[in-house]
Amino acid sequence: RCQQLASNLLHLLPQHSQQLKRAARLAPAPCRWNSGLPMNIGVLFVPQQEAWVVERMGKFHRILEPGLNFLIPLLDRIRYVQSLKEIVINVPEQSAVTLDNVTLQIDGVLYLRVMDPYKASYGVEDPEYAVTQLAQTTMRSELGKLSLDRVFRERESLNASIVDAINQASDCWGIRCLRYEIKDIHVPPRVKESMQMQVEAERRKRATVLESEGTRESAINVAEGQKQAQILASEAEKAEQINKAAGREANAMLVKARAKAEAIQLLAAALAQQHGNAAASLSVAEQYVNAFSKIAKDSNTVLLPANTGDVTNMVAQALGIYTTLTKPQAVKTQDEMPQTHEDSQSPAREMLKAEQGSSS
Repeated sequence: RCQQLASNLLHLLPQHSQQLKRAARLAPAPCRWNSGLPMNIGVLFVPQQEAWVVERMGKFHRILEPGLNFLIPLLDRIRYVQSLKEIVINVPEQSAVTLDNVTLQIDGVLYLRVMDPYKASYGVEDPEYAVTQLAQTTMRSELGKLSLDRVFRERESLNASIVDAINQASDCWGIRCLRYEIKDIHVPPRVKESMQMQVEAERRKRATVLESEGTRESAINVAEGQKQAQILASEAEKAEQINKAAGREANAMLVKARAKAEAIQLLAAALAQQHGNAAASLSVAEQYVNAFSKIAKDSNTVLLPANTGDVTNMVAQALGIYTTLTKPQAVKTQDEMPQTHEDSQSPAREMLKAEQGSSS
């Protein structure tokens, strides 16, 4: 039987859920019940964090403080009992329209404290109910100034605005609103679906942007790496060339220069000896003849003088070139060694004749 009753209740709950929600919205705001009014027996003990408002013959007399108090029976009457503790009130769910015409269902929690028991007793009939209604109207007016997106982003500023509006109106009631917190915000199903689609589109957009930025950064990094590699390779090649030039090639050039200088010195010393000019003439003549033979081997085009058949004339021409180059030196040394010059020319002529005979 218990299982059958439970199943019947489960079937009935979905049918009456809407009615229960509607009844909860239309129900009055929950109020805080004060403790019962105590009787005046002359000697009274007031609890901590409570204020008892006493009337004498129907007129306000005084407020009893916590502890021992004395009153006149029959004349004094305890009219109100106010709690000085922080009071928590649930603000019922209400509908509000935002700036972009979206209907929302919002409920909240209100935190109050009685600051002046006299004003709380004589300023308003039911201070808690008055503050609750003021919180609901203020909430609707503040939501009408904001769009749906700003409602979720500026939740804290919305709470602060509601608290300021309540405190301005409840100052004459002796009540101070400490804070107001929005508990739940219910969005219509269609709006919720559109918001979900918007969030998904925004996430896809961010993913695409991040992917493109990653590709861009990767390409930039690759290009920078290639650039740095080329720069480093060119610098390394330059350093290698410099090292080669400063090392082996420089040493080779120095060795060649020293060898050439020594060769020139030896040649100069040989020319200064007896019959040196004749030997130099013979060497020039040989190089002249060898040059023509190399030209004929290396290329098809050969530049020859008009009398190529006359070897004697060619050798004489080479000796004439050498004589022209060495003429200034011969003029200087003519007075000093006339006999040596003549002796040097005669062996040269004899060697040329011998070469002509062998060539013929």
